[in-house]
Amino acid sequence: MANSDNRAVGVDVGGTGMKAGIVDLDSGELLSDRVRIDTPEGAQPADVLATVRALLDLLGPDADALPLGICFPTIVKGGRTLSAANVSKEWIGFEAEKFFEDGLGRDIHFVNDADAAGLAELRYGGAKGKPGLTILTTLGTGIGSAFLYEGKLVPNTELGHLIWKGDSIERYASATARERDGLTWEKWAHRLQKFYDHIEFLFSPDLILVGGGVSKNPEKFMPLITTRAEFTTATHRNNAGIIGAASLAKTDDEYLRELSGPAA
Repeated sequence: MANSDNRAVGVDVGGTGMKAGIVDLDSGELLSDRVRIDTPEGAQPADVLATVRALLDLLGPDADALPLGICFPTIVKGGRTLSAANVSKEWIGFEAEKFFEDGLGRDIHFVNDADAAGLAELRYGGAKGKPGLTILTTLGTGIGSAFLYEGKLVPNTELGHLIWKGDSIERYASATARERDGLTWEKWAHRLQKFYDHIEFLFSPDLILVGGGVSKNPEKFMPLITTRAEFTTATHRNNAGIIGAASLAKTDDEYLRELSGPAA
């Protein structure tokens, strides 16, 4: 296994499942098996914290001494969670970063889940070195998004909450909506087409990346969708949140320059 200086733990808290792994910060590859536990029903703070502890236990004692990043499916600003679409309303305005640090007895790095996935793609994946605007969309319990412009992450975009028929479009077009409504892949792709048409009209991206749980089955729906922009799966697919959260531990000057974009 790589030197501890080049490793970190990433924890990805989702609306349906919580996942973790040990990541090589040089390559962006998982060095451990990915461990997963279902998100506790209601996703209340104490239960989520207990599940994070359980995930870290599953990774073994090697994870205890490594830097830790956690990504979370809400707007995150200044360590606070400011929304709660697929978790308990208790998270709204909650000092989540401090809560996890106190509960785990260690420092953490804390970020929105789709932004973490975006960082993984920016540093190690499909958005690395790409000019213009890349939009990553994560299709799962909801729809997450990350804007990556000329090497910079624009945080806390929430394209899943664009309004469609009076509600957030993720209620209509997420992977959960496909399962809830018993849609065929073709009918779900028809809904996704409306989502991506709307995104392209508003933002004219140069590249659209698709991540989240369904990205392991791209052949079932992606060929049915037409976009002006290049349209492809995220390199790290459903591991991107883990990798991006862990990558926050790498704060050397070179990495900071990459995240701040090219010099003027």
